[in-house]
Amino acid sequence: MELWGRMLWPLLSGPGRRGGIRGWAFSSWQPHPPLAGLSSATELVNHWTRVFEKKGVPEARESSEYIVAHVLGAKTFQSLRPALRTQHLTFQQLQYIQELSSRRLQRMPVQYILGEWDFQGLSLKMVPPVFIPRPETEELVEWVLEEVAQRSHAVGSPGSPLILEVGCGSGAISLSLLSQLPQSRVIAVDKGEAAISLTHENAQSYEDPVALDGGEEGMDVITHILALAPRLLKDCGSIFLEVDPRHPELVSSWLQSQPELYLNLVAVRKDFCGRPRFLHIQRSGP
Repeated sequence: MELWGRMLWPLLSGPGRRGGIRGWAFSSWQPHPPLAGLSSATELVNHWTRVFEKKGVPEARESSEYIVAHVLGAKTFQSLRPALRTQHLTFQQLQYIQELSSRRLQRMPVQYILGEWDFQGLSLKMVPPVFIPRPETEELVEWVLEEVAQRSHAVGSPGSPLILEVGCGSGAISLSLLSQLPQSRVIAVDKGEAAISLTHENAQSYEDPVALDGGEEGMDVITHILALAPRLLKDCGSIFLEVDPRHPELVSSWLQSQPELYLNLVAVRKDFCGRPRFLHIQRSGP
């Protein structure tokens, strides 16, 4: 399960990632000589797509499109005006595209290459080893917002939930919730920056490996959070988790073995790929 650094945790009195910025050294290695004869954005996208495919780089076309669009000042290649796709690029632009593409050949994620990534309408800074927010996590935010709206409607007032996020990573979840729930109070905590030692074995790894480590079954962080939850949640307070698809059953069994926690798994939601990914757990009792 890709979970530590990706989960939205206890939401106090209702539904309820910040990352340290760290410098990063990039190789100045250039895998190809200047690209003579390639002058337009479309030609560059096609060229680097072929190079990435030959080298086994995942999402070859998407990577080349994001890089070229970024150099031309756009978010996506599709958003470029047709004229910009065919006009000649400057020598500096060609050099910059080659530099960024060289980083992609070293398997650096596109988000780090661009230095930013969009999440729920926010543009977040992305620097290794800050955990990159996944698109399915946006669905978790949407669910939390739905629950806040329903609870506010039930009590007849907008309310101002107190939200605690554990393992905040980039801060994507907390920032997006705060932007859409301006009256809420959000506390985001992380386990602290972990030093990464680059060796031959992990030189392709850019995200903090601790953010992906949940123990043998991926349940370590989950059970720690749930064990602490009764001390933090008010009655009917909620916990929202993003978990591995194999975890909902494990969490349900674990909660049943811990009746003294007074926590109930009230709902499970699937992500856009149809996998059980999100859990809503609620406190009921003393």
